[in-house]
Amino acid sequence: MQLEALFKQPQALPAVPKIVHELIDSFNNEDVSIDDIAKKIAADPVLSARLLRLANSAYYHVSRTVGSVDDALMMLGFVTVRTLVISSGLTSGFKAMPGMDLNAFWRYSMHAAAVSRWVAKTTGNNVDLAFTVGLMHGIGELVMHAGMPEQMLQLDKMAGPHDPRRLDMETSSFGYNYAVVGAELARQWKFPPAFANAIQFFPEPLSHQPLDKISAVIHISAWRARAEHNGLNQAELASTVPSGVCEAIGLSPEKLLTELPPFAELCEGLEALLG
Repeated sequence: MQLEALFKQPQALPAVPKIVHELIDSFNNEDVSIDDIAKKIAADPVLSARLLRLANSAYYHVSRTVGSVDDALMMLGFVTVRTLVISSGLTSGFKAMPGMDLNAFWRYSMHAAAVSRWVAKTTGNNVDLAFTVGLMHGIGELVMHAGMPEQMLQLDKMAGPHDPRRLDMETSSFGYNYAVVGAELARQWKFPPAFANAIQFFPEPLSHQPLDKISAVIHISAWRARAEHNGLNQAELASTVPSGVCEAIGLSPEKLLTELPPFAELCEGLEALLG
C-alpha cells in the first residue's frame, strides 16, 4: 500500500481527544490562553485524572500534593503539562489492534520516552521535546498495523515490532517504514517540524546533516528501550551501544552504560500514562 493510501484508511488514524489537537496547535500559536487550556483539560475527566496521577507520581518529585489542573500548571509549568496531556491522549488513541500487544508497545514507548528525557538532560537538549518524541517515535507502527493489518501480520511473523531488523524489512516490503509514517502523522497533525524531523531521522541520525540532535537522542533511547524489551545482558548492551551517535551529541557510551538509572527507577510513576 502506498503511503498516501495508508493515510486515507479511516481506521489507520487514532481517535485523539479534541483537547490534544488544541494542545498540538498551541505549539504554533504564541497567544495561546493557558486559562482556556486548563479549563478544557479539567473538563475531560479521563485526561485530567491521568494528569494528576502523573503530576503526583515519583517521576516529578513535586513538594506537595497536586490537587487540580491549575496546581499542575503552577508546579510543573505549561510545557510539561502539555507534554503529559498529549502523551496521555496518544496512548489512549488506539484501541485493540490485531496482532499487536498494545501494553507491550506502550511500555516500550514509555521506556524510550524516559531514556530520551535522561539523555536530553545529560546532553543539554530540550527534555520535553525529547520525551514527547520518544513516546511518539514508534507510533507509525500502530498506524501501519491499523491500516494494513494482513501485510503487517505477515511481517510480524518474520521480525516482531521490536526487532532491530524491522525498519529495513518494512522499507524493503513497502518502500517506507514506521519512522516515515510517524513523521507524516506528526506533519498531518501540525506538530512543529522539529517533531516530524526527529521521528523521520531517528533510524539513521548521522546520515542527515546538519545533525538533528533530538533524532540522535531518540536513536539512542530506542536502542536502549528495545534492548530492555529483548532482555539484553550487560555484555550485549556494551557490544551494541550506538557509540558514534552517542559521541555526536557529546555523550560517552560508557556514561550511558554505567550511569543510566535502572528502568524501575527511571520510569517510576510513569505507568499512569498507560491508564
